[in-house]
Amino acid sequence: MRRRCVVSPRGANSPMPSPWVALVALGVVASACGGTLDAGDDSPRGPLPVDDRNPIILCNDGYQDNWQGEYAILLANSGGPALAGIIINDSGPWPDINANLAGWKKMVQAALDSHLRNIPDPIASVGLKLVQPSDSKIESTQPNNSAGANLIVNLSRKLARPYRPVVVVTGGRLTDVADAYLIDPTVPERVVVVSALGTTTASGGGEMGMPNGEMDNWADLIVTKKFRYVQVSSYYDQPGDVTTDLLAQLPDNPFVSWIAKKQPQIWNDPRAADQVAVAAVAIKGYALLAPKVTQQGVTASKYPALVLDTAGPSWLVTSSASAMATSRLWNALLDPATFAQ
Repeated sequence: MRRRCVVSPRGANSPMPSPWVALVALGVVASACGGTLDAGDDSPRGPLPVDDRNPIILCNDGYQDNWQGEYAILLANSGGPALAGIIINDSGPWPDINANLAGWKKMVQAALDSHLRNIPDPIASVGLKLVQPSDSKIESTQPNNSAGANLIVNLSRKLARPYRPVVVVTGGRLTDVADAYLIDPTVPERVVVVSALGTTTASGGGEMGMPNGEMDNWADLIVTKKFRYVQVSSYYDQPGDVTTDLLAQLPDNPFVSWIAKKQPQIWNDPRAADQVAVAAVAIKGYALLAPKVTQQGVTASKYPALVLDTAGPSWLVTSSASAMATSRLWNALLDPATFAQ
């Protein structure tokens, strides 16, 4: 049975609390009422187990090829999920961890200089691809004990509630997420993983291969076996997210300047659109179809396979409303209130 709790609204002249104050207050009121107060309803708002009420941690590599960071920052400042952490890795396409981190830091600084708030400082996380042990037992895997894995463990302990887990949104390899489990096997109780990763298959299931899934298959298996996992394998043509016409309408601030400089570098490849994982969590109605799946065997390409299973522990986003994501981004950029905090 859903539990409801009525709370008096803030007065018209009351200051707007930060997302962190709101999260803490939410937990206090929910405890007093015996449930969560979010609109009086603690049930999911869509086909996924998480939504825009869940704080998110980003985990990615390069900063140039897609708009994942910009989506997360803008949504965090316009009614979307609180942004709790940013973890930066290296990868095959983006092997220079120092360059990756420097780019993300410039993005965050441009946002802060434009009066956007509650944006954490990105951290670098270096960890080798996880190695399947000789006994093939997950618990026998040698952990990296990486900075990113420890951040996931620590932030989830601080922010997660039984009714509101932290979401780790990935646009790269799953190494840090799997490593977090190896450090603390209780972390899946507090975390849901949502990944822009892999593809769908003719059978209606999915493959944990390119993009991103091919980088660490043992980590992929650990995540699907131990976490609540959402694979977003529905992509779109991202150059339309920021057009020349849109840029001409935007305010003059450092974050818009950052976006304008980045626009020509965006990859014209739908599979590079890592922001689909942010959209699946943050934008109500974006994820249209998300059947339950379970990891079982491998595909013909030797990548972990996700097969349809109504009782499965994972979800596979196979269809999405891409125009809704672009519209939400434009609204945030064009709304003066976004940059007036």
